[in-house]
Amino acid sequence: METKFKKGQNVKQEFGGPIMTVIGFEPELIENIITQWEDEEGTIITGKFMDSVLVKA
Repeated sequence: METKFKKGQNVKQEFGGPIMTVIGFEPELIENIITQWEDEEGTIITGKFMDSVLVKA
């Protein structure tokens, strides 16, 4: 698997949104970048994104 991101790197969606941290990868899926961030209420949220929609934060 080749990706432009590394585990622990901060990223965000290309068109805005929260700053997220890359926590892992699932190379067999299209949405292969696993991220985590904390919302304004302190809840930890995990999401999966295609690397093409993420940029370095």
